[in-house]
Amino acid sequence: MGLMEANGYRCTHDSEDPQGEIVVVNTCGFIADAKEESINTILEFAQAKTEGRIEKLFVMGCLSERYLADLEKEIPEVDGWYGKFNYTQLLSDLSRNEECGMWNEDTLAADNSLQGNLIPHSTFHIPRIITTPPHYTYIKISEGCDRHCAYCAIPLITGRHQSRPMEEILDEVRYLVSQGVKEFNVIAQELTYYGIDIDGKQHIAELIEQMADIPGVAWIRLHYAYPAHFPWDLLRVMREKKNVCKYLDIALQHISDNMLSRMCRHVTKAETYELVERLRQEVPGIHIRTTLMVGFPGETEEDFEELKTFVKWARFERMGAFAYSEEEGTYSEKHYEDDIPEEVKQRRLDQLMRIQQHISAELEAEKVGKTYEVIIDRREGDYYVGRTAFCSPEVDPEVLIPVAERELTIGEFYDVQMTDSEEFDLYGTTIIV
Repeated sequence: MGLMEANGYRCTHDSEDPQGEIVVVNTCGFIADAKEESINTILEFAQAKTEGRIEKLFVMGCLSERYLADLEKEIPEVDGWYGKFNYTQLLSDLSRNEECGMWNEDTLAADNSLQGNLIPHSTFHIPRIITTPPHYTYIKISEGCDRHCAYCAIPLITGRHQSRPMEEILDEVRYLVSQGVKEFNVIAQELTYYGIDIDGKQHIAELIEQMADIPGVAWIRLHYAYPAHFPWDLLRVMREKKNVCKYLDIALQHISDNMLSRMCRHVTKAETYELVERLRQEVPGIHIRTTLMVGFPGETEEDFEELKTFVKWARFERMGAFAYSEEEGTYSEKHYEDDIPEEVKQRRLDQLMRIQQHISAELEAEKVGKTYEVIIDRREGDYYVGRTAFCSPEVDPEVLIPVAERELTIGEFYDVQMTDSEEFDLYGTTIIV
């Protein structure tokens, strides 16, 4: 989007009423649900093109990176297909149109003609355009993954792990702070691997520490760590830096040694228990978000019972789960039979989430009567909706504050006393200082 605006386009993300001439759909190809959503979006705009409501339709991203030949045959209405990383080629192709505007569904929209020659990315400082509310954003610190878990297609799509230069990331944070961003959600396919490809060492703790020292950075939250070879110095940074949220998103996937081995996770049951214990010991009050998988090929009832026992013991503050779906080209697709019936997968998924539902309700109830710093994301009906430092946008519990109580400012922090709770959300009242 920054490149496109630098070249004369006016870009709009997720436009509800597209009026532009060119649509660019940015796709995901990771799991079945995401692929289905991407395909449905492409078909929606292919129909719009057929009806004459848009002039051109382009598709880019992970889905077209992975299934280019098949997609070209199946959806001929698309004018051009691009992979995950060749967006500069898309811009170059667009520059050949003398009069074109564009908008996109990840979604990107614009309606200005491209003026002059294409501004190359390598010779022009391109300010980042954010598509979230202005007070928070995401910072991607690397691309790709070297872990090669049996079920995962990410290495097939994105390739090997590539860390962004540290100073480039820090410059981006400084720029975004200057634009009013206060909260930074740090993401990567594999967060804790950061720096290994540069000099063989993990530099995630150093990066987060330097990020925390940038004036204006109010919250930093960490997503998608890996349990094997965890960089323990990162916990010191979480303890010492007040603006590094006591929150860690670390996908554990399973607990039985049988499953962890078959999944190629390079970690054991004992090591996983030790990891969770150490996280809680070294960072008191930490909120752990994890993701678990049921129905992986070969999962026995005994494996699943171990997983339920683990969830009851760990009492994760945030937990999601999903049923295994076979992905083309992965190790598990080549070497295992998808032998767990769909109804068994669903039963196990439902059981696991019921356990977590009770745990979440109990943990949220423990917050009632306590006061937390809350950032206000939006107004929705009779409530302002905000989050504590323990909650990532869109996926975690929210805090609801009655609008009638007092006027609050979106994007500002308030001290809020929790007055009631539900299974996944809290209600509160602001503390007037």
